[in-house]
Amino acid sequence: MSAGDADVEDQPRDGMLRLLLVEDDTVDRMAFERFVKRRGLDYDVTVARSADEARELLDRESFDIVLTDYHLGDGTGVEVLELEPGIPVIVITGAGDEETAVAAMRAGAYDYLIKDAERRYLKMMTVTIDNALRRHASEVELKVSQERYALAAAGSNDGLWDWDLNSGRIYLSPRWKSILGYSEGDLGSEPESWFDLVHPEDREGLRTHIDAHLAGRTPHFEHEHRILTNEGEYVWVLSRGLAVRDEDGKAYRAAGSQRDVTDRKQAEEQLTHAALHDSLTGLPNRALFMDRLGSAVNRLKRRPEYNFGVVFLDLDRFKVINDSLGHLAGDKVLRSIARRLESCLRLGDTVARFGGDEFAILLEELTDGGEVDKVAERIDQELEKPFNVHGHEFFTGASLGIALSSTGYERPEDVLRDADTAMYRAKSQTRRVRRVVFDPDMHAHAMARLHLENDLRRAVDRQEFMVYFQPLVSLSDGRLEGFEALVRWRHPEKGVLGPTEFLPTALETGVSSRIGWWVLAEASRRMKAWQQRFQWASELAVSVNLDAKQLSSAELVDRVESELAATDLDPRCLQLEITEAMIIENPDLTRSILGRLREHGIRLHIDDFGTGYSSLSQLHRYPVDRLKIDRSFVSRMSAEDEDLEIVRTIVSLAHGLRLSVMAEGVETREQLTQLKALGCAYAQGFLFARPLSPGAVEDLLEAGPTPFGDMTRADDG
Repeated sequence: MSAGDADVEDQPRDGMLRLLLVEDDTVDRMAFERFVKRRGLDYDVTVARSADEARELLDRESFDIVLTDYHLGDGTGVEVLELEPGIPVIVITGAGDEETAVAAMRAGAYDYLIKDAERRYLKMMTVTIDNALRRHASEVELKVSQERYALAAAGSNDGLWDWDLNSGRIYLSPRWKSILGYSEGDLGSEPESWFDLVHPEDREGLRTHIDAHLAGRTPHFEHEHRILTNEGEYVWVLSRGLAVRDEDGKAYRAAGSQRDVTDRKQAEEQLTHAALHDSLTGLPNRALFMDRLGSAVNRLKRRPEYNFGVVFLDLDRFKVINDSLGHLAGDKVLRSIARRLESCLRLGDTVARFGGDEFAILLEELTDGGEVDKVAERIDQELEKPFNVHGHEFFTGASLGIALSSTGYERPEDVLRDADTAMYRAKSQTRRVRRVVFDPDMHAHAMARLHLENDLRRAVDRQEFMVYFQPLVSLSDGRLEGFEALVRWRHPEKGVLGPTEFLPTALETGVSSRIGWWVLAEASRRMKAWQQRFQWASELAVSVNLDAKQLSSAELVDRVESELAATDLDPRCLQLEITEAMIIENPDLTRSILGRLREHGIRLHIDDFGTGYSSLSQLHRYPVDRLKIDRSFVSRMSAEDEDLEIVRTIVSLAHGLRLSVMAEGVETREQLTQLKALGCAYAQGFLFARPLSPGAVEDLLEAGPTPFGDMTRADDG
């Protein structure tokens, strides 16, 4: 990375892409740099934090491409675009700002990216950059070709025409005729000899331009149109002319030239096609799709009976193909999927590739909702078929989000947003091809989630979290063994929130690890303070839950050691809890990390045991001390219930492996009695105490080491 002048050793290597990033938001800038580093992209990135800084850099350095945020503190991305028209520029806008992005493209931007909360737009960045560079190279090649053509045309004679308006006779020069493959005597001297050769779709436009000039409304006549050759094919020509007028300004004669511009028109059409189509699959790209979707929305406003639908499709497990066989194999699969999707559509429908493994489909002129179901069923059938890549057979699934015009839309980006929202809801289903139709409640849920994500990120910095502690109790004598640390969020508007209300979102957004490290530090500090205040509490332990990202973090062991050193807490007084599902995800890595933690004297527990699918025969290979029976089994125990047998099996398994066992969620004396009868040694739950604030914990510790002795003894009696 570089900013401003680079040191000699920071000079880019040969072949590196010189990229100027114009971004005034520090968080977005860091996210971009992390993405480039994590992906190992061969980019030499120079950062400008304002339009003025971008101007200075462009004046003294050369770049291959520019990525600029549209909204800058001292200007806009369009101003940056105007600084260096010779370099492809990609504009980055905020969510819901698609109209601004399209305006930037009209001003000359090559493409645009839309920011989102999950920063999925970064995944589309490399594809967008590659497409922009290819288009720029094509334009450079076209410009050279046009310059050559201009020089050649200057040295040759255009076809000439001369029209006597009073007599209605027209002269077409031999060169004019030979351009089209005609001989001298092939065409007459009537104007229809010319106009009848013009393509029917272009004829009215040609006459309109000529009439406007003859009427004096334009200074000269110029028009490009298709015209029929002697071989029966149409070519593109540029016709120019100027009228000669009498003293009253009335035109009595017009003369001009005609030039074959077929090569240029074809090159322009190729460039237009490249700008509006995906280079890998040949499908329409996002820009063309949004243009057609915009037309559909406008048509809906004019014709209330008109109906359309949008399907947003995301492939499942596509990353496995890229990771196992490489990107060339992945590209082959994407091209195959594009052809399969095209085969599923009706005449007039559009399928586009949005980048990566995302596709969008526009279904127009719907007569009923059943047509969308039929298309979805055809997609289902096509994707059920295997893909053969380099001799390997792959199956893929897809998640489909559907938005229908009957919801009522004013803007095309809103339709796409709702289809995308429905697609993410579809991912929670279990079929190979999953689909969900959007309803307005989903948007409300998505907005609430977005606000929650933003509040979560701020909550860490504002220290809005607090730790509650639930007692861990020995069932033999009611002795207090320790506490489980449970995080709570003091939301400034919603009050105190429990972990189920925010931790799932924190996990998805990456905030959970920051919260987890803070809980570890706070719980260790509190436990050490209580041990120093209450002499009998020196053996009490605190249990802290780890999430999957913490467990797989390379800094986990060092981080735990650091917190123990900072608080001077005995490692034996720290119990780390992981779930059974976390073990399943990466058993070898988990076993290695747990072994290192165990070497430091830290005790390890498997939480929610019985809810996963781990191999019981492999359990002994993990250096754990305790199994915690999930509360779902405890809550459903009865004398003849199968859940009672499950609990009995877990307790027996733990004893056989010389592990202690604790039951979670104990709420009734009946459950307490059953657990003791089964040989379960420890428990926690509302029967003993709800999670306590630090002040309430101190009140409990004042009662001594066996605050629940009467409860457990009464059960014995």
